[in-house]
Amino acid sequence: MEIKLQELKNRLMEVNDLEAVGALLNWDQSTYMPSGGAAARGRQMGTLAQLSHEKATNPEIGRLLDALRPYEESLPYESDDASLIRVARRQYELATKVPPAFMAQLQTHMAESYDIWTRARPADDFKMVQPALEKTLDLSRQLAGYFPGYEHIADPLIDYADYGMKASTVRAVFNELRDNLAPIVQEITAQAPVDDSCLHQFFPEDKQLAFGLDVIKRFGYDFDRGRQDKTHHPFMTKFSLGDVRITTRVQEHDLGEAIFSTMHESGHAMYEMGINRAYEGTPLANGTSSGVHESQSRTWENLVGRSRGFWQFFYPKLQAAFPEQLGSASFETFYRAINKVQRSLIRTDADEVTYNLHPIIRFNLELELLDGSLEVRNLPEVWRERYTAAIGITPPDDKDGVLQDVHWYGGLIGGAFQGYTLGNILGAQFFDTALSAHPEIPQQIAAGEFDTLHNWLKENIYQYGSKFTADELVRRVTGGPLDIKPYIAYLKRKYGELYKLS
Repeated sequence: MEIKLQELKNRLMEVNDLEAVGALLNWDQSTYMPSGGAAARGRQMGTLAQLSHEKATNPEIGRLLDALRPYEESLPYESDDASLIRVARRQYELATKVPPAFMAQLQTHMAESYDIWTRARPADDFKMVQPALEKTLDLSRQLAGYFPGYEHIADPLIDYADYGMKASTVRAVFNELRDNLAPIVQEITAQAPVDDSCLHQFFPEDKQLAFGLDVIKRFGYDFDRGRQDKTHHPFMTKFSLGDVRITTRVQEHDLGEAIFSTMHESGHAMYEMGINRAYEGTPLANGTSSGVHESQSRTWENLVGRSRGFWQFFYPKLQAAFPEQLGSASFETFYRAINKVQRSLIRTDADEVTYNLHPIIRFNLELELLDGSLEVRNLPEVWRERYTAAIGITPPDDKDGVLQDVHWYGGLIGGAFQGYTLGNILGAQFFDTALSAHPEIPQQIAAGEFDTLHNWLKENIYQYGSKFTADELVRRVTGGPLDIKPYIAYLKRKYGELYKLS
């Protein structure tokens, strides 16, 4: 059995290596590659996707998994070997349903579509990218079709990102959340808007980047295993557990853009960096779901990075970095500015209270695109209608409307957005549990110390990678299933104080 298990690991390592090379090509395209390389890059990524999928679906892996079943069943469920075999089998059974040639076609198209989007968004030209988006929709439907028996065509695509979830369960969570958020949003936005002009002065790019890097180094982001670069739409990528990179984007007249995206992506990266190094090259060496992954990015960006205690420590340092811009702005003025609640167009810039309205809109649009009740050509108009109805603000253009998020233009349609809101919910659950174990964490944050929180997250979440499903992990950590109550309580407590809510 040891020989067979090692052979399985060797084969899985080959798949992982090819996927890592593909990730490196994608990172390069998103950061430094000249636009003239887009066509060839799409072909290269398609070739790699086909090769890795062929290796991932090699019948010999299936035979090894069958041979190892008695060994798996003899072990405790949570043992590393049993978990590796279990997760590898689940992934193998999914992968064998999809032809390698399709994966090549999909990867090639996504690279080409991304390149078109990088030109279409600044040009505010949806028609430029519309044909590519229509093909993305066709390919997304085709992928879902390899997994028959679903309730909704989006279910297999949601399951890819958040295993065990489907459209109906996500809708139920979203409906409950929206019902709880609506009165909070309404009461806050009825008040006079907070003055956030202190954030919209000229802040030189190099100083913004330097400040953000200092923050995440204090968080625990390991620069011996990572780096940060600029891109069109920030993301985290991993080539190994020893090479986990992040990206950001900078606006010199919006101080929050780079700082908070840097904190956000560092949360993703620290999750991956905290995975048990013994899992390297296996299916266990990944975050367990998009929702759990987002819980970590939103924890460091919001629960920590927008907290009063955090800025009690860091605001004097920020003032020292930008004395002309912030020297006369009081702490209270700044703190209220970074937590300003307002109806807005851009998801990534949205405040904590209104943020979830954005993923909910996108999630419902994805469902309608996939089931055929919405055509791609009508998407910009419907997008404007939904924003007007749900948020009370109408996008003046497509650049800050339907073109703002990269997901549909560099990936699939379906399964892309529910993770953001699930992450907000889970982040509050996990954070509450951490505070119960270590009530001193808020005081430590106010002193610029993050080791207790970071170590708790590594011990309870990070180290396990994808050893447990999201539901299993949440129950192990918190003692119960996903629950929106801690998240709603957090928002009411924080913003009730800021806005003197009834």
